[in-house]
Amino acid sequence: MLTTAGPAGADSDATGLARAFADAAERHGVPESVLLGVSYLTSRWDGHDGAPSVSGGYGPMHLTDAATALATASEATGGHHAHGTEDARGDTSRPLPPPSPGPRNAPDAGAVPADLRTLAEAAELTGLDPAELRTGNAANVAGGAALLAAAQRDLGHPASGDPADWYGAVAAYAGAGTREAAEFFADEVYAVINEGASRVTDSGDRVTLPPLAVVPDTRTADALGLPAAPRDPRVECPRSVSCAWLPAPYEELADGGYGNHDQARRPASQSVDYIVIHDTEATWETTLDLVQDPEYVSWHYSLRSRDGHIAQHVAGEDVGWHAGNWYVNAKSIGLEHEGFLTDPDAWYTEAMYRTSARLVRHLAREYDIPLDRHHILGHDNVQGPTDANVPGMHTDPGPYWDWAHYFDLLGAPFRATAGPRGGLVTIAPDYETHTPAYEDCEGAGSPCAPHGSAAVRLHTAPAHDAPLVRDPGTHPGDGESSTGVNDVGARASAGQQFAVAERRGAWTAIWYLGQKAWFHNPADAPTAVNARGWVVTGKDGAATIPVHGRAYPEAGAYPADVPVQPVVPLSYEIPADQEYAVGLRTDSEYYRAVTFDPAGHQVVRGEEYFQIQLGHRIAWVRADDVELRRSSH
Repeated sequence: MLTTAGPAGADSDATGLARAFADAAERHGVPESVLLGVSYLTSRWDGHDGAPSVSGGYGPMHLTDAATALATASEATGGHHAHGTEDARGDTSRPLPPPSPGPRNAPDAGAVPADLRTLAEAAELTGLDPAELRTGNAANVAGGAALLAAAQRDLGHPASGDPADWYGAVAAYAGAGTREAAEFFADEVYAVINEGASRVTDSGDRVTLPPLAVVPDTRTADALGLPAAPRDPRVECPRSVSCAWLPAPYEELADGGYGNHDQARRPASQSVDYIVIHDTEATWETTLDLVQDPEYVSWHYSLRSRDGHIAQHVAGEDVGWHAGNWYVNAKSIGLEHEGFLTDPDAWYTEAMYRTSARLVRHLAREYDIPLDRHHILGHDNVQGPTDANVPGMHTDPGPYWDWAHYFDLLGAPFRATAGPRGGLVTIAPDYETHTPAYEDCEGAGSPCAPHGSAAVRLHTAPAHDAPLVRDPGTHPGDGESSTGVNDVGARASAGQQFAVAERRGAWTAIWYLGQKAWFHNPADAPTAVNARGWVVTGKDGAATIPVHGRAYPEAGAYPADVPVQPVVPLSYEIPADQEYAVGLRTDSEYYRAVTFDPAGHQVVRGEEYFQIQLGHRIAWVRADDVELRRSSH
């Protein structure tokens, strides 16, 4: 038996959920490592309090009952680009109205495919009541073990005690329609088995899968008989993931407009500096429906929650309309992850995290993008291009996206790079135990369920009861920051770097939106690590540092046939003696693309800018307005 443990602080003998895995493995003849590996990839061993996932999956084994989930669902089907006022294209020279597609039809509960009703099969195999399988973790684990054992029998293989013999059954468990997708799922399960994993689940149980060297017999998947169609040559994905081509339309519309992206020649025309992480705020079916609408907006890739499958919609050389800031769009690739930021456990699956990390590593190599939080942005980190845009910018993937785990998978973990007096800090709370309270998950004022978070809360003084810092951009007028799950006004997220303003006991202050912002950072439970790097400060004699929502060229850089785009600083007041962490140095750039025919598109370049971590969102400063220096050590 594998070494597992129950709730934190319990005896080393397996209890609770850990005991359920051991008992189910023994009863159904499934190696416990296989059972734990499958569950980790689908749920990270969480039960979600009986709530279904985006594909109608329940419990630690993600037993699917989509008909029941659909009967109780209340999904807003407009997709996250239909929420708020953000112009996804983000170009004032060709602004788009907020997309407002009509409601999409929900899947018919009476026509649910077999892979989305595995809970009924588990009920038949175990004799357990479907309601118990949906809400009881131990019953759910037993149901998953029964399904794996049945798949092994159906493939004509004995219930071997060797995990290597179960590759085909694991591939079958994914319910995938292609061999590529099924084998990716199985490959990742065996990667987890080889790497090992340990965490405290949402039921309070400590579950541990020690590393186990296993080379699976991949031939056991042959009997599945899944189609193995050749990969479309247009997809730009690593070979290790399941990836399909589902193009976004590039059509000229009747009114002279066009949608829903721009053709370009990146990186020859302009460099790709960013990868932007989104969530869809919609199901997979709705997401694919929307991106194929020529009057909607676009992004490059969508990732499916239940198995990590990828659909590519826009070529990497072309510009998607996804980030709400044209400068960022022109220099980025957008990844939409199926999910809802207020319900992370049921949607941000390990399978999706792992596929996304593989894709981002691939894109980073292709476009020479550094793997850090200056270049790998959340949609919520993208600055509004002008003051008018800032309040309506989007807030996904939100405080529950596990940035530290994601960067571990990217092979770029957040680590200290300086001593205790480092001039910078990298935000790095322990996701599992760091649980700041949020509200508005189930409507205005409603408390969110306690949950691990990648974000720290920022105060005006070193005390928990001190007011939150204000963000006059997101809260114009006298608006105050709040603990709302969508309020980024007083928030710093894992991986972001800030210049240290002061240290006082268990509290650290950073320069943030022109003010000192304090976060709790005790030595016995640190929420940041010390770092060194480059910072900018104001020029001698200057009173403030002008900051911009986009790095556009100066007027003199534009040719006569390209209208000059205004270079107007945002209204943030940044005293010149403050310091801000530098992400990159870049030439200013404007991509002129307002016609359907890309032959008329032009790229204008001008003076240099630095990208800085201004607040929760990035911003840009003109190199001529600041001094660049190394942070203190």
